[in-house]
Amino acid sequence: MRYLVWILRLIIFVVVLLFALKNTQPVDVSFFADHVIAGVPLIVVMLATFVLGALLGLLITAPAVMRRRREAAKLRRELARLEEKHRRPPAAQEPASAPETVAPLAPL
Repeated sequence: MRYLVWILRLIIFVVVLLFALKNTQPVDVSFFADHVIAGVPLIVVMLATFVLGALLGLLITAPAVMRRRREAAKLRRELARLEEKHRRPPAAQEPASAPETVAPLAPL
């Protein structure tokens, strides 16, 4: 299975590399307020867009991931506490006595 994953990674890498080599022509990048950067290779623009999108996606998912990690840590602590409680032998308790032995019932 490990070899299959590495073969798939290699195929994806080759496809992305060929795509990058085919898209090297220069393009003009226009920003707000008529600011233009001329002659930037298209692959650089696509790579920058990909990286910015990945960072934005990570920022959006970060709160949910942190929440899940806190919940998992809380559950692990609770599990450890319950396991410790289960391992500890119960304290010697007096045998429960019937109510009649404590105070005899009065006849009605």
